[in-house]
Amino acid sequence: MPKAKYDQIYRDLKEKIETEYYAYQEMLPSEHTLVEEYGCSRNTVRRAIAGLTADGYVQPMHGKGVRNIFQPIEQTAFTVGGIESFKESAARNRKVPFTRILQFAEITADKKIERKTGFREGTELLYMQRLRSLDGKPLILDHNYFRKDLTPGLTPEIAARSVYDYLEGELGITISTSKRTLTVERVTQVDEKYIELKDYNCMAVITSQTFDDNGIQFEYTQSRHRPDYFRFQDVATRHRMK
Repeated sequence: MPKAKYDQIYRDLKEKIETEYYAYQEMLPSEHTLVEEYGCSRNTVRRAIAGLTADGYVQPMHGKGVRNIFQPIEQTAFTVGGIESFKESAARNRKVPFTRILQFAEITADKKIERKTGFREGTELLYMQRLRSLDGKPLILDHNYFRKDLTPGLTPEIAARSVYDYLEGELGITISTSKRTLTVERVTQVDEKYIELKDYNCMAVITSQTFDDNGIQFEYTQSRHRPDYFRFQDVATRHRMK
């Protein structure tokens, strides 16, 4: 399924901002210039800019234009406000990603899994453990559950590359919403086995339930991060009381 035009423009502008083609605090080209450059309508450009605004890359200023407010950071950052894959996050942070599949199995949800993941008892699932490395350092351990009937054809080979690329590009699934919980937890034996923990005795843990555009949950993930390579950034807007 081809990407919408506004999404292509969003991605192109996002890359130019991240690579500092547009410098921090620089104004982006005018709306008229972007319309001519991309050969599209004003509404399409506005949708792309709205996406960049929501993700904290730019700030539109009424009557003045759109300013780049993105600043690259040295440490890896995972964005709370958006939904991005490990591959996309690594690219944004200019890191070299590698995924090692530790487990890949078909399971059926029991009562314990239902309480943990939100998938009803009896639901057929694909369970996987994936060790994530950045620039050769194993830093993240993911425990993933995917609803089997909504992710047909998912294989360990695909999981080692990018599940989201497969779901969106091959299956045409629209990934819409993710509910997340952030906690700090003591390390487990599995963490110690695969992650270079140094002197750390805890992990930063993100638990997420992810839904498609029909409001159906297709994924549950517990992502366990080494603390010193864990930084979340979000964009908040203050709404004054009237």
